[in-house]
Amino acid sequence: MSLKNGKKITPDDDGVQDGDIIVNDMNGNMDNSEDSSNDSNTKDVRSFKKSKKLNLRKSPSTDNNVLITDNHHKIKPTCPQPFTKNSKKSRNGKGRGLPKKGGAGGKGVWGKPGVEMFEDGRCNDSHDPNYDSDNEEKFIVEAIDPPIVKEDFEKIVEPLILEYFEHGDTSAVLTELDCMNLGPSKTKMVELVISMALDRKATHREMTSVLISDLYGKFLTSEEVSTGFDDLLGSLSDLTIDTPDAPIVVGQFIARAVADDCLPPKYISKYKGKLECAKSREALEKADVLLNQRHGIVRLDNIWGTGGGIRPVKSLIKNMVMLLKEYLSSGDIPEATRCLKQLEVPHFHHELVYEAVVMMLENSTNRAMVRMCKLLKSLVTSVIITPDQLVQGFKRVYAAMPDLCLDVPNAYSFLEKFANVSYNESVISAELLKELPQRGRKRFVSEGDGGLLKEVAP
Repeated sequence: MSLKNGKKITPDDDGVQDGDIIVNDMNGNMDNSEDSSNDSNTKDVRSFKKSKKLNLRKSPSTDNNVLITDNHHKIKPTCPQPFTKNSKKSRNGKGRGLPKKGGAGGKGVWGKPGVEMFEDGRCNDSHDPNYDSDNEEKFIVEAIDPPIVKEDFEKIVEPLILEYFEHGDTSAVLTELDCMNLGPSKTKMVELVISMALDRKATHREMTSVLISDLYGKFLTSEEVSTGFDDLLGSLSDLTIDTPDAPIVVGQFIARAVADDCLPPKYISKYKGKLECAKSREALEKADVLLNQRHGIVRLDNIWGTGGGIRPVKSLIKNMVMLLKEYLSSGDIPEATRCLKQLEVPHFHHELVYEAVVMMLENSTNRAMVRMCKLLKSLVTSVIITPDQLVQGFKRVYAAMPDLCLDVPNAYSFLEKFANVSYNESVISAELLKELPQRGRKRFVSEGDGGLLKEVAP
Protein backbone atom coordinates (compact mmCIF):
# COMPACT_ATOMS: atom_id res chain seq x y z
CA MET A 1 0.00 0.00 0.00
CA SER A 2 1.37 3.46 -0.92
CA LEU A 3 0.50 7.07 -0.46
CA LYS A 4 -0.13 9.46 -3.27
CA ASN A 5 -0.76 13.08 -2.32
CA GLY A 6 -1.86 11.95 1.14
CA LYS A 7 -4.22 9.20 -0.09
CA LYS A 8 -3.91 5.48 0.27
CA ILE A 9 -3.61 3.46 -2.91
CA THR A 10 -3.29 -0.21 -3.46
CA PRO A 11 -1.29 -2.02 -6.22
CA ASP A 12 -4.57 -2.97 -7.85
CA ASP A 13 -6.05 0.48 -7.68
CA ASP A 14 -7.23 1.67 -11.07
CA GLY A 15 -6.43 5.23 -10.23
CA VAL A 16 -2.84 4.81 -11.25
CA GLN A 17 -2.41 6.81 -14.40
CA ASP A 18 0.14 6.44 -17.14
CA GLY A 19 3.51 7.61 -16.04
CA ASP A 20 2.55 7.99 -12.35
CA ILE A 21 5.48 7.33 -10.10
CA ILE A 22 5.22 7.80 -6.39
CA VAL A 23 7.42 10.84 -6.13
CA ASN A 24 7.21 13.89 -3.92
CA ASP A 25 6.72 16.82 -6.25
CA MET A 26 8.20 19.29 -3.81
CA ASN A 27 11.65 17.86 -3.28
CA GLY A 28 11.83 15.24 -6.06
CA ASN A 29 12.15 12.34 -3.56
CA MET A 30 10.09 9.22 -3.80
CA ASP A 31 8.02 8.11 -0.86
CA ASN A 32 7.33 4.43 -0.36
CA SER A 33 5.98 3.52 3.03
CA GLU A 34 3.54 1.11 4.76
CA ASP A 35 0.99 2.15 7.39
CA SER A 36 1.60 0.05 10.47
CA SER A 37 -1.58 1.35 12.12
CA ASN A 38 -4.52 3.70 11.62
CA ASP A 39 -2.66 6.37 13.51
CA SER A 40 -2.09 9.24 11.03
CA ASN A 41 0.67 10.77 13.14
CA THR A 42 3.04 7.87 12.63
CA LYS A 43 4.61 7.50 9.26
CA ASP A 44 7.72 5.76 8.15
CA VAL A 45 8.89 7.61 5.11
CA ARG A 46 11.88 6.38 3.32
CA SER A 47 13.45 8.94 1.03
CA PHE A 48 15.69 8.09 -1.83
CA LYS A 49 17.75 10.39 -3.94
CA LYS A 50 16.37 11.25 -7.33
CA SER A 51 19.42 9.88 -9.06
CA LYS A 52 18.90 6.35 -7.75
CA LYS A 53 17.41 4.08 -10.36
CA LEU A 54 14.36 1.95 -9.88
CA ASN A 55 14.76 -1.77 -10.11
CA LEU A 56 12.31 -2.49 -12.90
CA ARG A 57 11.42 -5.68 -14.66
CA LYS A 58 9.14 -6.57 -17.47
CA SER A 59 5.52 -7.39 -16.86
CA PRO A 60 4.54 -10.93 -17.74
CA SER A 61 1.33 -9.56 -19.17
CA THR A 62 0.63 -9.18 -22.83
CA ASP A 63 1.22 -5.42 -22.63
CA ASN A 64 4.91 -5.01 -23.45
CA ASN A 65 4.94 -1.37 -22.39
CA VAL A 66 3.92 -2.04 -18.75
CA LEU A 67 6.68 -2.26 -16.15
CA ILE A 68 6.38 -3.16 -12.45
CA THR A 69 8.55 -2.19 -9.51
CA ASP A 70 9.88 -4.29 -6.68
CA ASN A 71 6.70 -3.49 -4.80
CA HIS A 72 4.59 -4.90 -7.66
CA HIS A 73 3.39 -1.51 -8.80
CA LYS A 74 2.44 -1.33 -12.49
CA ILE A 75 3.76 1.69 -14.34
CA LYS A 76 3.92 2.71 -17.97
CA PRO A 77 7.10 4.57 -18.89
CA THR A 78 6.86 7.68 -21.01
CA CYS A 79 10.48 7.58 -22.21
CA PRO A 80 13.04 4.90 -23.09
CA GLN A 81 14.40 3.06 -20.08
CA PRO A 82 18.01 3.34 -19.04
CA PHE A 83 20.42 0.79 -20.49
CA THR A 84 23.85 -0.43 -19.63
CA LYS A 85 26.88 0.45 -21.72
CA ASN A 86 27.57 -2.98 -23.21
CA SER A 87 24.00 -4.16 -23.37
CA LYS A 88 23.09 -6.07 -26.51
CA LYS A 89 19.41 -5.36 -26.09
CA SER A 90 17.50 -2.78 -28.03
CA ARG A 91 17.99 0.75 -26.79
CA ASN A 92 14.52 2.02 -27.67
CA GLY A 93 12.76 -0.19 -25.18
CA LYS A 94 10.82 -2.06 -27.82
CA GLY A 95 13.14 -4.93 -28.65
CA ARG A 96 12.64 -8.58 -27.85
CA GLY A 97 15.75 -8.75 -25.73
CA LEU A 98 17.67 -10.88 -28.25
CA PRO A 99 21.39 -10.28 -29.02
CA LYS A 100 22.31 -8.26 -32.08
CA LYS A 101 22.90 -10.06 -35.39
CA GLY A 102 21.91 -13.36 -33.83
CA GLY A 103 25.01 -13.38 -31.65
CA ALA A 104 27.38 -12.99 -34.60
CA GLY A 105 28.07 -9.30 -34.17
CA GLY A 106 30.43 -7.34 -31.98
CA LYS A 107 34.13 -7.13 -31.48
CA GLY A 108 35.99 -10.40 -31.06
CA VAL A 109 33.03 -12.51 -32.14
CA TRP A 110 33.81 -15.47 -34.40
CA GLY A 111 30.34 -15.69 -35.96
CA LYS A 112 27.13 -17.48 -35.17
CA PRO A 113 27.38 -20.57 -33.06
CA GLY A 114 27.47 -23.68 -35.21
CA VAL A 115 28.79 -21.95 -38.32
CA GLU A 116 32.06 -23.82 -38.04
CA MET A 117 30.26 -27.05 -38.88
CA PHE A 118 29.63 -25.84 -42.41
CA GLU A 119 33.17 -24.67 -43.18
CA ASP A 120 34.74 -26.25 -46.28
CA GLY A 121 38.27 -25.08 -45.62
CA ARG A 122 38.19 -22.38 -48.28
CA CYS A 123 38.68 -18.71 -47.66
CA ASN A 124 36.85 -16.46 -50.12
CA ASP A 125 38.00 -13.17 -48.66
CA SER A 126 41.03 -11.85 -50.52
CA HIS A 127 42.04 -9.80 -47.45
CA ASP A 128 42.19 -12.88 -45.20
CA PRO A 129 45.73 -14.16 -44.40
CA ASN A 130 44.56 -17.71 -45.19
CA TYR A 131 43.32 -16.72 -48.64
CA ASP A 132 44.77 -18.84 -51.45
CA SER A 133 44.14 -17.72 -55.02
CA ASP A 134 44.94 -21.20 -56.39
CA ASN A 135 41.80 -22.59 -54.78
CA GLU A 136 39.55 -20.21 -56.68
CA GLU A 137 37.20 -21.58 -59.28
CA LYS A 138 38.10 -20.93 -62.89
CA PHE A 139 36.00 -18.29 -64.57
CA ILE A 140 35.62 -17.98 -68.34
CA VAL A 141 35.54 -14.35 -69.46
CA GLU A 142 34.00 -13.72 -72.86
CA ALA A 143 34.51 -10.45 -74.71
CA ILE A 144 31.31 -8.76 -75.80
CA ASP A 145 31.35 -6.69 -78.98
CA PRO A 146 28.30 -4.40 -78.86
CA PRO A 147 26.75 -3.47 -82.21
CA ILE A 148 27.50 -0.05 -83.66
CA VAL A 149 24.58 2.33 -83.28
CA LYS A 150 23.28 4.29 -86.26
CA GLU A 151 24.56 7.58 -84.81
CA ASP A 152 28.18 6.33 -84.88
CA PHE A 153 27.91 4.38 -88.16
CA GLU A 154 28.98 7.21 -90.46
CA LYS A 155 31.80 8.32 -88.15
CA ILE A 156 33.35 4.83 -88.22
CA VAL A 157 32.71 3.69 -91.81
CA GLU A 158 33.23 6.96 -93.72
CA PRO A 159 37.03 7.14 -93.11
CA LEU A 160 37.27 3.53 -94.28
CA ILE A 161 35.55 4.37 -97.59
CA LEU A 162 37.72 7.45 -98.11
CA GLU A 163 40.80 5.30 -97.64
CA TYR A 164 39.41 2.80 -100.14
CA PHE A 165 39.11 5.57 -102.73
CA GLU A 166 42.87 6.04 -102.36
CA HIS A 167 44.13 2.44 -102.57
CA GLY A 168 41.20 0.65 -104.31
CA ASP A 169 41.70 -2.65 -102.44
CA THR A 170 38.29 -4.21 -101.75
CA SER A 171 39.79 -7.05 -99.71
CA ALA A 172 41.17 -4.56 -97.18
CA VAL A 173 37.72 -3.01 -96.80
CA LEU A 174 36.14 -6.43 -96.34
CA THR A 175 38.69 -7.33 -93.67
CA GLU A 176 37.99 -4.14 -91.74
CA LEU A 177 34.23 -4.59 -91.96
CA ASP A 178 34.45 -8.17 -90.70
CA CYS A 179 36.07 -6.84 -87.51
CA MET A 180 33.11 -4.51 -86.90
CA ASN A 181 29.74 -5.45 -85.46
CA LEU A 182 27.52 -3.24 -87.59
CA GLY A 183 24.34 -5.01 -86.57
CA PRO A 184 21.18 -3.42 -88.05
CA SER A 185 23.28 -0.58 -89.48
CA LYS A 186 24.64 -2.93 -92.16
CA THR A 187 21.77 -1.94 -94.46
CA LYS A 188 23.09 1.65 -94.47
CA MET A 189 26.32 0.54 -96.15
CA VAL A 190 25.06 0.82 -99.75
CA GLU A 191 23.41 4.18 -99.14
CA LEU A 192 26.54 5.65 -97.53
CA VAL A 193 28.97 4.45 -100.24
CA ILE A 194 26.84 5.69 -103.16
CA SER A 195 26.08 9.04 -101.50
CA MET A 196 29.84 9.58 -101.06
CA ALA A 197 30.48 8.73 -104.74
CA LEU A 198 27.84 11.11 -106.12
CA ASP A 199 30.01 14.23 -105.90
CA ARG A 200 33.19 12.49 -107.04
CA LYS A 201 34.74 11.48 -110.34
CA ALA A 202 33.77 8.63 -112.60
CA THR A 203 36.74 6.65 -111.34
CA HIS A 204 35.41 6.70 -107.78
CA ARG A 205 31.96 5.68 -109.02
CA GLU A 206 33.48 2.71 -110.81
CA MET A 207 35.32 1.78 -107.60
CA THR A 208 32.04 2.07 -105.69
CA SER A 209 30.28 -0.33 -108.07
CA VAL A 210 33.18 -2.78 -107.75
CA LEU A 211 33.05 -2.52 -103.94
CA ILE A 212 29.31 -3.26 -103.82
CA SER A 213 29.82 -6.23 -106.14
CA ASP A 214 32.64 -7.63 -103.97
CA LEU A 215 30.74 -7.12 -100.70
CA TYR A 216 27.67 -8.91 -102.06
CA GLY A 217 27.59 -12.50 -100.88
CA LYS A 218 30.55 -12.07 -98.51
CA PHE A 219 29.32 -9.26 -96.28
CA LEU A 220 25.95 -8.12 -97.63
CA THR A 221 22.95 -10.24 -98.53
CA SER A 222 20.52 -9.59 -101.37
CA GLU A 223 17.91 -8.27 -98.94
CA GLU A 224 20.40 -5.86 -97.36
CA VAL A 225 21.46 -4.54 -100.78
CA SER A 226 17.82 -4.05 -101.77
CA THR A 227 17.09 -2.27 -98.49
CA GLY A 228 20.09 -0.01 -99.07
CA PHE A 229 18.83 1.04 -102.50
CA ASP A 230 15.34 1.56 -101.04
CA ASP A 231 16.76 3.98 -98.47
CA LEU A 232 18.77 5.67 -101.22
CA LEU A 233 15.64 6.26 -103.31
CA GLY A 234 13.87 7.62 -100.25
CA SER A 235 16.60 10.22 -99.61
CA LEU A 236 17.08 11.11 -103.28
CA SER A 237 15.20 14.40 -102.98
CA ASP A 238 17.70 15.59 -100.35
CA LEU A 239 20.71 14.39 -102.33
CA THR A 240 19.54 16.35 -105.37
CA ILE A 241 20.09 19.60 -103.49
CA ASP A 242 23.88 19.09 -103.45
CA THR A 243 24.12 16.97 -106.62
CA PRO A 244 21.60 18.04 -109.30
CA ASP A 245 22.30 14.99 -111.48
CA ALA A 246 21.81 12.56 -108.56
CA PRO A 247 18.73 10.81 -110.12
CA ILE A 248 20.69 9.98 -113.29
CA VAL A 249 23.70 8.73 -111.35
CA VAL A 250 21.58 6.66 -108.95
CA GLY A 251 19.79 5.13 -111.94
CA GLN A 252 23.17 4.13 -113.37
CA PHE A 253 24.15 2.57 -110.03
CA ILE A 254 20.91 0.56 -109.96
CA ALA A 255 21.44 -0.67 -113.54
CA ARG A 256 25.05 -1.61 -112.76
CA ALA A 257 23.96 -3.49 -109.61
CA VAL A 258 21.45 -5.48 -111.67
CA ALA A 259 24.15 -6.26 -114.25
CA ASP A 260 26.46 -7.44 -111.43
CA ASP A 261 23.67 -9.70 -110.04
CA CYS A 262 23.55 -7.73 -106.79
CA LEU A 263 19.90 -6.78 -107.40
CA PRO A 264 17.18 -8.96 -108.94
CA PRO A 265 15.83 -7.83 -112.34
CA LYS A 266 12.33 -7.44 -110.84
CA TYR A 267 13.59 -4.70 -108.50
CA ILE A 268 12.68 -1.98 -111.02
CA SER A 269 9.33 -3.46 -112.06
CA LYS A 270 8.00 -3.72 -108.50
CA TYR A 271 8.24 0.07 -108.08
CA LYS A 272 6.57 1.08 -111.35
CA GLY A 273 3.61 3.33 -110.65
CA LYS A 274 4.11 3.16 -106.87
CA LEU A 275 6.55 6.03 -106.25
CA GLU A 276 5.30 9.51 -105.50
CA CYS A 277 8.72 11.23 -105.61
CA ALA A 278 9.52 12.51 -109.11
CA LYS A 279 13.27 12.14 -108.51
CA SER A 280 12.91 8.48 -107.59
CA ARG A 281 10.80 7.80 -110.69
CA GLU A 282 13.45 9.48 -112.83
CA ALA A 283 16.17 7.27 -111.38
CA LEU A 284 14.21 4.08 -112.01
CA GLU A 285 13.35 5.17 -115.54
CA LYS A 286 17.05 5.77 -116.25
CA ALA A 287 17.93 2.31 -114.95
CA ASP A 288 15.15 0.72 -117.01
CA VAL A 289 16.39 2.38 -120.21
CA LEU A 290 19.96 1.23 -119.63
CA LEU A 291 18.91 -2.35 -119.00
CA ASN A 292 16.56 -2.59 -121.99
CA GLN A 293 18.96 -1.22 -124.59
CA ARG A 294 20.67 -3.54 -127.03
CA HIS A 295 23.59 -5.39 -125.40
CA GLY A 296 22.76 -3.41 -122.25
CA ILE A 297 24.32 -5.83 -119.78
CA VAL A 298 27.64 -5.80 -121.64
CA ARG A 299 27.68 -2.04 -121.99
CA LEU A 300 26.98 -1.54 -118.30
CA ASP A 301 30.43 -2.94 -117.47
CA ASN A 302 31.89 0.34 -118.79
CA ILE A 303 29.06 2.62 -117.76
CA TRP A 304 31.46 4.86 -115.84
CA GLY A 305 34.05 4.85 -118.61
CA THR A 306 37.67 3.81 -118.44
CA GLY A 307 39.89 6.18 -116.52
CA GLY A 308 42.86 6.40 -114.27
CA GLY A 309 45.17 3.43 -113.96
CA ILE A 310 42.60 1.17 -115.58
CA ARG A 311 43.36 2.60 -119.01
CA PRO A 312 45.97 0.90 -121.20
CA VAL A 313 49.40 2.53 -121.34
CA LYS A 314 49.23 3.07 -125.09
CA SER A 315 45.94 4.91 -124.69
CA LEU A 316 47.43 7.17 -122.03
CA ILE A 317 50.49 7.96 -124.17
CA LYS A 318 48.26 8.77 -127.15
CA ASN A 319 46.14 11.17 -125.08
CA MET A 320 49.25 12.92 -123.72
CA VAL A 321 50.70 13.39 -127.22
CA MET A 322 47.41 14.87 -128.44
CA LEU A 323 47.37 17.16 -125.41
CA LEU A 324 50.87 18.49 -126.16
CA LYS A 325 50.12 19.02 -129.87
CA GLU A 326 47.02 21.04 -129.04
CA TYR A 327 49.02 23.09 -126.56
CA LEU A 328 51.76 23.89 -129.09
CA SER A 329 49.15 25.18 -131.50
CA SER A 330 47.05 27.13 -128.96
CA GLY A 331 49.41 27.89 -126.08
CA ASP A 332 46.50 27.50 -123.59
CA ILE A 333 48.12 26.34 -120.34
CA PRO A 334 44.88 26.09 -118.26
CA GLU A 335 43.26 23.83 -120.88
CA ALA A 336 46.35 21.61 -121.02
CA THR A 337 46.35 21.41 -117.22
CA ARG A 338 42.66 20.45 -117.15
CA CYS A 339 43.18 17.71 -119.70
CA LEU A 340 46.11 16.30 -117.75
CA LYS A 341 44.10 16.22 -114.51
CA GLN A 342 41.24 14.52 -116.31
CA LEU A 343 43.48 11.58 -117.14
CA GLU A 344 43.84 10.88 -113.38
CA VAL A 345 47.27 9.27 -113.63
CA PRO A 346 49.58 11.25 -111.32
CA HIS A 347 51.96 8.30 -111.20
CA PHE A 348 52.40 8.50 -114.98
CA HIS A 349 53.21 12.23 -115.31
CA HIS A 350 56.84 11.44 -116.09
CA GLU A 351 55.58 10.31 -119.50
CA LEU A 352 54.27 13.84 -120.16
CA VAL A 353 57.72 15.31 -119.35
CA TYR A 354 59.40 12.81 -121.67
CA GLU A 355 56.97 13.41 -124.54
CA ALA A 356 57.21 17.21 -124.10
CA VAL A 357 61.02 17.25 -124.38
CA VAL A 358 61.03 14.80 -127.31
CA MET A 359 58.41 16.86 -129.15
CA MET A 360 60.48 20.01 -128.59
CA LEU A 361 63.58 18.28 -130.01
CA GLU A 362 61.67 17.02 -133.03
CA ASN A 363 60.23 20.50 -133.66
CA SER A 364 63.67 22.15 -133.18
CA THR A 365 62.28 25.70 -132.96
CA ASN A 366 62.68 28.39 -130.36
CA ARG A 367 58.90 28.82 -130.22
CA ALA A 368 58.40 25.19 -129.20
CA MET A 369 61.24 25.47 -126.69
CA VAL A 370 59.72 28.52 -124.96
CA ARG A 371 56.20 27.09 -124.84
CA MET A 372 57.31 23.74 -123.47
CA CYS A 373 59.36 25.48 -120.81
CA LYS A 374 56.34 27.60 -119.76
CA LEU A 375 54.10 24.53 -119.56
CA LEU A 376 56.54 22.54 -117.44
CA LYS A 377 57.11 25.54 -115.16
CA SER A 378 53.37 25.95 -114.60
CA LEU A 379 52.87 22.25 -113.85
CA VAL A 380 55.87 22.09 -111.50
CA THR A 381 54.88 25.29 -109.66
CA SER A 382 51.33 24.02 -109.05
CA VAL A 383 52.78 20.62 -107.95
CA ILE A 384 50.71 18.80 -110.54
CA ILE A 385 53.98 17.26 -111.66
CA THR A 386 56.07 16.30 -108.64
CA PRO A 387 59.88 16.77 -108.59
CA ASP A 388 60.38 13.02 -108.73
CA GLN A 389 58.24 12.70 -111.85
CA LEU A 390 60.13 15.62 -113.46
CA VAL A 391 63.55 14.09 -112.75
CA GLN A 392 62.42 10.70 -114.00
CA GLY A 393 61.13 12.21 -117.26
CA PHE A 394 64.39 14.10 -117.96
CA LYS A 395 66.51 11.04 -117.18
CA ARG A 396 64.49 9.02 -119.65
CA VAL A 397 65.33 11.65 -122.31
CA TYR A 398 69.02 11.51 -121.38
CA ALA A 399 69.00 7.72 -121.79
CA ALA A 400 67.25 7.89 -125.19
CA MET A 401 69.56 10.54 -126.73
CA PRO A 402 71.62 8.10 -128.85
CA ASP A 403 68.44 6.95 -130.61
CA LEU A 404 67.02 10.47 -130.89
CA CYS A 405 70.18 11.68 -132.64
CA LEU A 406 69.40 9.37 -135.54
CA ASP A 407 66.25 11.35 -136.31
CA VAL A 408 67.39 14.75 -134.98
CA PRO A 409 71.12 15.31 -135.64
CA ASN A 410 71.27 18.51 -133.56
CA ALA A 411 69.42 16.95 -130.62
CA TYR A 412 72.33 17.41 -128.17
CA SER A 413 72.68 21.11 -128.84
CA PHE A 414 68.94 21.72 -128.58
CA LEU A 415 68.72 19.67 -125.39
CA GLU A 416 71.58 21.63 -123.84
CA LYS A 417 69.91 24.91 -124.75
CA PHE A 418 66.55 23.72 -123.37
CA ALA A 419 68.16 22.50 -120.15
CA ASN A 420 69.83 25.88 -119.57
CA VAL A 421 66.55 27.74 -120.17
CA SER A 422 64.71 25.38 -117.80
CA TYR A 423 67.39 25.86 -115.15
CA ASN A 424 67.14 29.65 -115.45
CA GLU A 425 63.34 29.40 -115.02
CA SER A 426 63.84 27.17 -111.92
CA VAL A 427 62.23 24.19 -113.60
CA ILE A 428 65.12 21.76 -113.09
CA SER A 429 67.79 21.69 -110.43
CA ALA A 430 71.55 22.15 -110.79
CA GLU A 431 72.15 18.46 -110.11
CA LEU A 432 69.91 17.48 -113.00
CA LEU A 433 71.67 20.01 -115.25
CA LYS A 434 75.05 18.47 -114.44
CA GLU A 435 73.80 15.07 -115.57
CA LEU A 436 73.13 16.45 -119.07
CA PRO A 437 74.87 14.14 -121.58
CA GLN A 438 77.53 15.56 -123.91
CA ARG A 439 78.14 14.29 -127.41
CA GLY A 440 81.64 12.80 -127.57
CA ARG A 441 84.06 14.11 -130.17
CA LYS A 442 85.60 11.55 -132.53
CA ARG A 443 88.52 11.89 -134.99
CA PHE A 444 90.68 9.81 -137.28
CA VAL A 445 94.02 8.93 -135.72
CA SER A 446 95.82 8.20 -139.00
CA GLU A 447 95.26 6.66 -142.37
CA GLY A 448 96.89 3.44 -141.23
CA ASP A 449 94.14 2.79 -138.68
CA GLY A 450 91.75 1.76 -141.42
CA GLY A 451 89.41 4.69 -140.94
CA LEU A 452 88.38 3.67 -137.44
CA LEU A 453 86.91 6.31 -135.14
CA LYS A 454 88.39 6.64 -131.71
CA GLU A 455 86.88 8.49 -128.79
CA VAL A 456 88.99 11.00 -126.92
CA ALA A 457 89.84 9.78 -123.49
CA PRO A 458 88.28 11.92 -120.80
